[in-house]
Parts: sequence; structure tokens; C-alpha cells
Amino acid sequence: MTVTICIGSSCHVKGSRLIVEELQRLVAENGLSDDVELKGTFCTGNCVKGVCVSVDDRLYSLTPDDTKDFFEKEIKGRLA
Repeated sequence: MTVTICIGSSCHVKGSRLIVEELQRLVAENGLSDDVELKGTFCTGNCVKGVCVSVDDRLYSLTPDDTKDFFEKEIKGRLA
């Protein structure tokens, strides 16, 4: 599974670094390093929607506070 997080200037200001760090931690804690590839990208063209994250090309909008729930549902939940 590929998870791509926008690290462009608008998303950076909205907390993309915090999201990247949290996803890295959650992937490692759950032993999913072999199953989940985290990648960064620059602008996805959806700047007004917050930090843009895609999972296998499906686009989501996150805040740092949403990251754990997003991980449980959209990443860990799909791999279960």
C-alpha cells in the first residue's frame, strides 16, 4: 500500500510534518513497514482542503488530530 502525503507549502503550514511523523510512528508500532510505503509529494492541487493524503490514489484531507483515526480505518483497516 502506498500512502502519499503532500508536503507543499500550504499543506506544510497546515501540519503535514506532524502527519508524516505520526504515520511513521504508527506504521512502525504496528509492524507494517513491509506493507506500507510512505511517500511525500508536492502540491496535489487541493490546497483548500487541508493536508492532502492519498492511499493508493484515493485522496483524503487530514489534520494532525485526524491522523490516528485515519490510520486505523484507511491503512490498518484495509490490511487486516
